[in-house]
Amino acid sequence: MYPEELVKPMSEDLTTAGFEELKTPEQVQNLFDEYKEGTLLLVVNSVCGCAAGSARPGVKLALQEAEKTPGKITTVFAGVDKEAVVKAREFMMPYPPSSPSIALFKDGALVHFVERHHIEGRTAQMIAAHLKAVFEEYC
Repeated sequence: MYPEELVKPMSEDLTTAGFEELKTPEQVQNLFDEYKEGTLLLVVNSVCGCAAGSARPGVKLALQEAEKTPGKITTVFAGVDKEAVVKAREFMMPYPPSSPSIALFKDGALVHFVERHHIEGRTAQMIAAHLKAVFEEYC
């Protein structure tokens, strides 16, 4: 587990952009129990460089530039809120654990998943372009 003072700026990078932070497995379960219609974006945040350099900036850029965006945007933090992340990953099956990662759900079903290996080595602009196309298709 990482110290809160270390990850606070990384968490706030998304929460100040409007992401709802899910810190407990109950919050994750309640979200999926209640959000059965529409689109939901869930970002598994991380302390790694590809989260800071590509994933977080890319997803924020996509949300700013896309004509269509998910109805709800949420995040869990790997290495910080362990139980919440474990619960969130149940909804991302059959994909293996990946941090960072970006999952899009439509009407309660996982429709698109961006794994860490799709984020590493790509720029924020590349991630944003990819997500904008995904949002256009599903949102």
